[in-house]
Amino acid sequence: MLGIIGGTSLLYCNLPELERKTVWTPYGPAEVMAGEIAIMLRHQGGRPPHRVNYRAQAAALALAGVDRIVSVGSVGSLKAGIPPGTVLVPTDYLSLTDIPSFHDHAIEHVMPALDEGLIGKLSMAVPTAEVGGVYAQTRGPRIETVAEVRGLAKVADVVGMTVASEATLARELGIPFAAVCTVDNYANGLSDEVLTYEHILATSKKYAHRTEDLVESIVRVCGSD
Repeated sequence: MLGIIGGTSLLYCNLPELERKTVWTPYGPAEVMAGEIAIMLRHQGGRPPHRVNYRAQAAALALAGVDRIVSVGSVGSLKAGIPPGTVLVPTDYLSLTDIPSFHDHAIEHVMPALDEGLIGKLSMAVPTAEVGGVYAQTRGPRIETVAEVRGLAKVADVVGMTVASEATLARELGIPFAAVCTVDNYANGLSDEVLTYEHILATSKKYAHRTEDLVESIVRVCGSD
């Protein structure tokens, strides 16, 4: 079963009929909408990125029968050559914050990776997407400083607050994982606009229909075995 993690825009997509249910996990409850596919809204209860219960969400998807995950979310561009409106499928990631783990009480060295096979399917599902690049995760909820953006731009292409956590936990569970990133703004200091949360929210709403089209294509191509 395909699992998709994303924002509230997923609710407005043309998806198979799904049943909303609460899945209880050792890490807390998480609400899943499941049927032919499974949908996980990452900001349940209005939680900001640094308060998302990533372990409960990943465990709930696994318990629901998910065997591959695609994460959909907005990011900021760290490069002038990646303008807002771009769709990017990253092939690697890094994190400047703590990553949650299921192995709090055992020594386990999990090799992190985004799944090549799933990335290939996403390139077919979204042929206009740029495939390749590095996703940098910061903690949030604050926006990155100009100095941080300059530093990150040397090693990454886009910046967000969720994918590294989701990808690592999926890897620990042995679930193939890949991400589709919609570039909604330039990172702080890369444009003349003053970057605010309200600006980011307005831009996300502007591109809401694009996200709907992306998700429907992802389900069509990645939803079947």
